Amino acid sequence: MRALILDYGAGNLFSIKCSLEKSGFKTKLCSNIEGLREADAIILPGVGNFGAVVRNIGGFRGALLKLIDDGVPLLGICLGMQILFEESDEGAGRGLGIFRGRVIKLPSMVKIPHIGWNTIEIVKPIEILDNVGEKDYFYFVYSYYALPQDRRVVAAETYYGVRFPSIISQRNLFGFQFHPEKSGKPGEQIFRNFFRIVKR
Repeated sequence: MRALILDYGAGNLFSIKCSLEKSGFKTKLCSNIEGLREADAIILPGVGNFGAVVRNIGGFRGALLKLIDDGVPLLGICLGMQILFEESDEGAGRGLGIFRGRVIKLPSMVKIPHIGWNTIEIVKPIEILDNVGEKDYFYFVYSYYALPQDRRVVAAETYYGVRFPSIISQRNLFGFQFHPEKSGKPGEQIFRNFFRIVKR
């Protein structure tokens, strides 16, 4: 199974690549539309600024939306999850708009950015969370979070000054506000589950 990591200037590619390969994937960094056509799965990495990333993703947009519509599994990490929404307070530009809603800043009463470990509360059991529990800790680095219009896409929530979606899921789409590639054994389990979903 080949997982293509979309290279749109969002950084943190090496640790994601290593985690995917450890779970069974063959990986390739993809920076052109032609490369996308080889995908068994697509990974949207997540370090950077919303406005800059949606500008850089412009050349991919049509091909990416077509693959998603065709059922190719996609996993978005942190900012890679946020660009699945329509817009963000972090920067100008239109997200992919797969999910209705916007990305907003954490409340001023908490330390921003939130850097560190936190747990999740599973609100919708899904296959990618098999053998992942609410006592498991995941690594977060973020200042903004997604606010979907349709609560049915929320699979798990986390509390940090406000309760926010930390995992979203719909059909072949999976988004994580935390970084599974930096989250030790629970993160490894998520990648193994994703590999099983893609392989099927």
